[in-house]
Amino acid sequence: MSSGTVGAAEPAGAQAGPPTEPSTGPPTGPPTGPPAGRTAGSAPPAARRGAVRVPRWTPALAAAGLAVAACAAYAAFQGTATLPHDDDAAPFRIIADLRAWADAERNRSPFFLFLVNYVRLGVGGVHDLLHLVLHGLGWAGLAGCAGALGWLAGGARTGLLAVAGFGAFGVLGVWQASVDTLALVLAAVLLSLAVGLPLGVWAGLSPRLRRLLTPLLDVMQIMPTFAYLAPMVLLFQIGPAAATVATMVYAIPPAIRITALAVEQVSPAAVEASESLGATRAQTLRGVRLPLARGTIGLAAGQTIMMALSMVVIAALIAAPGLGSDVIRGLSRADVGLMLPAGLAIVVMAVVLDRVVTAAAHPPHEEALEPGAAARRSRSRRAAAGALAATGILLGRLLPAEFPGAWALDFAGPVNDAVDWAKTSWYGLTQAVGGAVAEGLLNPLQTVLTEAPWWLVAAVALAIGWRTGGPRPAAAATACLLATALLGLWQHTMETLTTVLVAVALTLLAGLVLGVAAARSPRFAAVQRPLLDAAQTLPAFVYLLPALALFGATRFTAIFASVVYAVPAVARLVEEGVRNVAPGAVEAALSCGSTERQLLWKVRLPMARPALLLAANQGIVMTLAMVVVGGLVGAGGLGYDVVSGFSQRSDFGMGFAAGIATVLLGVTLDRITQGAGRRPLSRTST
Repeated sequence: MSSGTVGAAEPAGAQAGPPTEPSTGPPTGPPTGPPAGRTAGSAPPAARRGAVRVPRWTPALAAAGLAVAACAAYAAFQGTATLPHDDDAAPFRIIADLRAWADAERNRSPFFLFLVNYVRLGVGGVHDLLHLVLHGLGWAGLAGCAGALGWLAGGARTGLLAVAGFGAFGVLGVWQASVDTLALVLAAVLLSLAVGLPLGVWAGLSPRLRRLLTPLLDVMQIMPTFAYLAPMVLLFQIGPAAATVATMVYAIPPAIRITALAVEQVSPAAVEASESLGATRAQTLRGVRLPLARGTIGLAAGQTIMMALSMVVIAALIAAPGLGSDVIRGLSRADVGLMLPAGLAIVVMAVVLDRVVTAAAHPPHEEALEPGAAARRSRSRRAAAGALAATGILLGRLLPAEFPGAWALDFAGPVNDAVDWAKTSWYGLTQAVGGAVAEGLLNPLQTVLTEAPWWLVAAVALAIGWRTGGPRPAAAATACLLATALLGLWQHTMETLTTVLVAVALTLLAGLVLGVAAARSPRFAAVQRPLLDAAQTLPAFVYLLPALALFGATRFTAIFASVVYAVPAVARLVEEGVRNVAPGAVEAALSCGSTERQLLWKVRLPMARPALLLAANQGIVMTLAMVVVGGLVGAGGLGYDVVSGFSQRSDFGMGFAAGIATVLLGVTLDRITQGAGRRPLSRTST
């Protein structure tokens, strides 16, 4: 490895200083080529525009100097210019007046009358139609139709899974709420795919459109889930229509991205063969591109469903019907017995819909033993699916529409008893862990951030952003941070930043340990992979169930849930980054006598820095996604403001502003981490 590469391992006993070569006598002729490491005709490094190599300790010394200066400024100005929270701040009143104006203009403004109202009525009509059909089928008819779709898509196993999954909704005692949630999810997914798939196909064929859509999709995916609620309430009021639109907007980015990727990556040879036979672009699209991209487009549909289901709980804050309202009530009352059936029902719904869509996108391969055998098997499967659907619909007409209450199991009592037992039995351990994190990390960091002058926090953010990414990311990050002060939410932003930083630090620590262990041990990776797969399929709020059961309603509960929610993604990224380090660099380090520990700390981790910074970025985004739900279990800060704003009309201005402030905080942290990811591994100063 070259001497300018960070993390180069040195053999034991190597002395610092320029390398020396043994003398072999005077040269016998002119040199036959350039020195090693230089191309023919190139100037020595020191001669290139007067470049001067900066000593490795210089950046560390500069960072230490800035840290000392920041500490001195904090000690001198602590408690001044702190911008305390005001529940009646001017931005809150302005937003409340804006909502009052929108309510007044709703029945007379052309914008509302001829655009917003028609969109609301159209989306609401789709939702109401699906709601009417699903409830009209009855429990037996709906389970039979779900099983028929599963059988038709993937065979008997998938059909039986669908029937069992829909039956579980009734056994859990949440049949009515599950059907309401299913209607909302299906409406949002159908609308998302109706818009996202054509846009994705167009973007896959048009690089110009793809470049135009990419920054918009980036912003949509950076924004926390609840950030979509505020504008929906302002435009469509609360109710199923606003919840459906918010879910649709949140779920549409993966539909566009994955579809565009699928169309773009179709084999050029197949496309050229079609065009050489005289097919038009439309014929090539219908006959070649879309059939070959079918599997990946099915993945787009599956991801859209998962995103829509993850929005169900948050959408309950704006009166979305279904399981989310049960979860919100359970969180607000710290009632795990009320939350658990609804949470399990959402998980079961996610699994069933994912399996059916995946099976439809990847139909089973049937090897014909004789001509027409595959066709006969397909007809048999369709006949079985039709018989199952007909039987279910007939039973649905004969039996009561509601699931029999005698078949439902009572979870609330036993679950709450188990939670009380866990709290009593593990009280010492849980209180010790939560107290240690609160006293050792949360309280000191929150004191520093809330009592430091606002200009000092902004200056530190500017310095960190400049150091990691340069002036433009630093300016963007600092501007977003200062905008939270203009919204009147500086103190609550600092409280939320405290929670996020502690959660991200713990997430990165756990993810780094698990990722490195998986990268170094294939056996450990094989054991860990299915656990990470299962963890990533669960909706975010599910992680609050064990956290609330163990720690009660505290700030640490939100942090624990955030860590468990974000660790799988972070561990995967760390594992991939460490495992994919260039083999040549590893072999060079080993040939120099590096130990496994030196290889990890001096080669693998430094060279995997882009993946590690992406892991940090994803950890921040996923932690921010838990901010609002964490506000329901004692996290406070911006999450509590959002929940309060949507639940009480008088606090709407504060809740709307808190949603914007959370987005701004997410952009601030995103710019800093992404800027760090673009830095080169080594620098020279000119």
